[in-house]
Amino acid sequence: MTIFFRNLRALLLLLPLAAAPQLAKAQIPRTAPADTTHKYENPSGHSAPTKKTFFKSKGFRAAIVPAVLIGYGASTINGNGFYSSYNAKKDIRRAFGTYRNHIDNYLQFAPYLEVGGVLLAGVESRDDRVNLALIVLKSELIMLTSVYIVKTLTAVQRPDSSDRLSFPSGHTAQAFLAASIVHTEFRDKSQWYGIGAYTLATGVAAFRMINNKHWESDVFAGAGFGILSAHLAYLSHRNRWGRKPIGRDVSMVPLWSPGGGTGLSVTWRPK
Repeated sequence: MTIFFRNLRALLLLLPLAAAPQLAKAQIPRTAPADTTHKYENPSGHSAPTKKTFFKSKGFRAAIVPAVLIGYGASTINGNGFYSSYNAKKDIRRAFGTYRNHIDNYLQFAPYLEVGGVLLAGVESRDDRVNLALIVLKSELIMLTSVYIVKTLTAVQRPDSSDRLSFPSGHTAQAFLAASIVHTEFRDKSQWYGIGAYTLATGVAAFRMINNKHWESDVFAGAGFGILSAHLAYLSHRNRWGRKPIGRDVSMVPLWSPGGGTGLSVTWRPK
């Protein structure tokens, strides 16, 4: 019996030592083998972006309205179309007779004055001052070049027979270009800025016909060329200068007091 208990005690002492390697193996977590079959399909781990359809692309949305305006204008040249340029001129002359003015020569730049006034009032534009100036310059170059080329190629005679540079209307293109920039820069602040600018541009188009300088076809196409030029400038603009708010911390507002004094209030908001 004594030998039995000694052997039993020795066996109990040896069991932990014999089981230790098995326990160690059991406690080590096993990692799943790496899946290398899809290694290069999506390295970032994010879901792959879905490609936009053509009708939802920026290019299509930027071109659809100008294309409709230019297309309608081209379809009504001279006596063409359901309501031709000849029909429009007849109705305008019946309503306004021989009335003429020169307000359209100045009103075409009115949306740019709106930009300056809104900025001076302290409203921030979408782009900083430098990038806004670059967009305006690029838009003007695109518009002036395209309008001049089309005027020369089409050689449509003006309603007053002064020359053959009628189609499209440069004044209308200028006004709608500036209005489109106003709308793009301040639509996040208020849609009324763009509505006011487009109202001014529409007035320019109306006066060009009232003053017998352009046909209906000219002003519709001119509006399309102006809007398209602004859209192309924004789509092609990549020089963001770090998107730093250049000059946005300074605003100026004119002041007037009942006593007859005038002045200028300058506000500086350091950032």
